[in-house]
Amino acid sequence: MHATDNSPRQTLVGSAFIVLGAIAFSSKAILIKLAYADATGVDAITLMTLRMLMALPFFLTVALSTRAPKTASHGVGDWIALALLGVMGYYLASFLDFKGLEHISAGLERLILFLYPTIVVLLTALLYRRPITKPQLLALLLSYAGILLVYGSASTTAESPDTALGAALVSGSAVVYALYLTGSGHYIPRFGSRQFTAYTMTIACVVTIAHFLVSKPIAQLAVSTRVLGLALALALISTVAPAFLMNAGIRRIGADHASIVGTVGPVSTLVLAYVVLGETLGTAQIIGAGMVLGGVLLASVAKRATKPQGNR
Repeated sequence: MHATDNSPRQTLVGSAFIVLGAIAFSSKAILIKLAYADATGVDAITLMTLRMLMALPFFLTVALSTRAPKTASHGVGDWIALALLGVMGYYLASFLDFKGLEHISAGLERLILFLYPTIVVLLTALLYRRPITKPQLLALLLSYAGILLVYGSASTTAESPDTALGAALVSGSAVVYALYLTGSGHYIPRFGSRQFTAYTMTIACVVTIAHFLVSKPIAQLAVSTRVLGLALALALISTVAPAFLMNAGIRRIGADHASIVGTVGPVSTLVLAYVVLGETLGTAQIIGAGMVLGGVLLASVAKRATKPQGNR
């Protein structure tokens, strides 16, 4: 991987890409909730399939037009790992997230899902036997205490009788996505970031469509024009655009800096959920959200401080 350009202009451009990508990705929960509110009663796998059908041509184009690194030599094991990562990161994690949003608010969903950097810290400690530092431990405690505060607020728990189920599904999504991130670090340099993203997303699109075909009648794709528009927005704004914006930003400022700048995502979701969906934003939610964001920031900074310096 090429070293990042630390010039002020590249840092500003890279940070702008990350901010735009984080906001675009975080708008996913808002668009999903709007689609669920439609009178046609679209369900999770149908909405996911519409999204992936619209996104697939973009990822296929990139997959077929991007050359692998000259030094790359891929064995069968590499392709199996790539396929598994695609299924985990962009099919299973998405499915659990979409199902969870049937039961909980967009704001709570984003805060739970955004715990994935702290889960990566835990997975790294377990899988690679790396001790958790004091700043990382503090980050974990702060983040999970914040989620408990938001989850325990009266306005949150009263919104749905299945809030616990929704929170569990989104927590599962965060764990699966953290597993994907932990495993993908080894394979992104081997395939190249653009090609890795295009391949894994293409695989996820195919698996999602297959899931729909074996579980639902084709006629279920005949949704309202409004849902089709929201699915198109999900495909372009919350899937295709952030995938490449984040890659472009990471190339310029590095993954560590990007993870810190990306904390703007959950904040934008809370604001959009309040403005667009009319979700409550009380004192408990604000304080809890601040604790989660603070914990994730601390985890990102602590992880950055423990990494050896040099070219990425």
